[in-house]
Amino acid sequence: MSIREDAINRNQTEIFTKCAARENIPVETLMADVATGVTCIPKNKNHHFENITAIGRGVTTKVNANIGSSKDYPELGTELQKLCVAVKAGAHTVMDLSMGGDLREVRRGILANCAVPLGTVPIYQSIAETVERDKKEIGEVTVDQIFQTIREQAEDGVDFMTIHCGITKSTVERIKNHKRLTGVVSRGGSFTIEWMSYNKKENPMYEHFDELMAILKEHEVTLSLGDGIRPGCLHDATDRGQVQELIHLGELTQRAWEAGVQVMVEGPGHMPLNQIEANIMLQKRLCHGAPFYVLGPLVTDFAPGYDHITGAIGGAIAASAGADFLCYVTPAEHLKLPSTEDVHEGVIASRIAAHAADIVKGIPGAMEHDIAMAKCRNKLDWKGQIELSVDPEKARRFRDMGGTYKGDACSMCGSYCAMKVYQKATRRNEK
Repeated sequence: MSIREDAINRNQTEIFTKCAARENIPVETLMADVATGVTCIPKNKNHHFENITAIGRGVTTKVNANIGSSKDYPELGTELQKLCVAVKAGAHTVMDLSMGGDLREVRRGILANCAVPLGTVPIYQSIAETVERDKKEIGEVTVDQIFQTIREQAEDGVDFMTIHCGITKSTVERIKNHKRLTGVVSRGGSFTIEWMSYNKKENPMYEHFDELMAILKEHEVTLSLGDGIRPGCLHDATDRGQVQELIHLGELTQRAWEAGVQVMVEGPGHMPLNQIEANIMLQKRLCHGAPFYVLGPLVTDFAPGYDHITGAIGGAIAASAGADFLCYVTPAEHLKLPSTEDVHEGVIASRIAAHAADIVKGIPGAMEHDIAMAKCRNKLDWKGQIELSVDPEKARRFRDMGGTYKGDACSMCGSYCAMKVYQKATRRNEK
């Protein structure tokens, strides 16, 4: 049976007990939520790793890090370095978005070293091989090639796949009739639309959805329903194309659940602050409470080089409103392929957003962590503060740069430290 079917039949497996223990929740609660679909556990039966992760209602907000080779930087070694940095920084999952070099070698190399769930976008490989290796047009990739790639990646052990099933002919018509500033910014979405335009046919992922579900269930792959029409700028947010696709994703969520496949739904993207909460509510209503996986969202378009910050702002608001899974955004977004340093900064920024939201959600242990930090600060316990921080290495480095007051207060206030002065006054008043 699949993980979803085990949950429905109350068959308590090690996957459920491990996840529940990690989340500090009753295993019965976790299984009930997996059974109803509001929580998923991405875990391919062919991928063996320790950090099994639950995503959804009642558990900590999770963070994903994207890595992957490009035509300009095709080396596996570089991506393995990024993988190591991402996991060390606290990423709960990783996605391989490779489009350059030997894609099988890169994916299998990452999988062999990946101690967390790994996701992919299979159409990337199908298109790259058709265009780069076979010297053909995007539209010339065959349906058989697309499905063979999905099956191959599932057999390799990929835990979740982004597949753009919600783009249909009707969706494309709505985009034509409603002009966007940035059109379609999803790579997978643009590939799908180009294929449909070239072949004058319906999206094969939508048309052959039942066959797709059979492959995913066989290997226990979680379906991540891709938002191929996500907005690429604030101006395009919450338009008819985005909402039409979301309606289709809600319908496909139910079909996937009926097939025994776990589901999460992807969302924007670029979005003004005042639209985020409404978008979360819309997704939860239309998609029956399925876990929501958002890219950022980025709350302004004018900060290239700082988009890890714009994404963290949006991510904190989105997760506080009910989003379950944050895809990190790095400082390199819109500018270049991320470096290992960019990966680190992106993961940390999204983890801060996720934790801030978990406090609002009342997730067990979230507020307690901040209380522990406050107690250490009040005692000027620097060792404790560093150990509790989101990035201990950076906190320790900054502390070591503190100068004269390294052993007591910090170099900002020194002997005028407010906490020290207040404690002195309190002791005097107690005499």
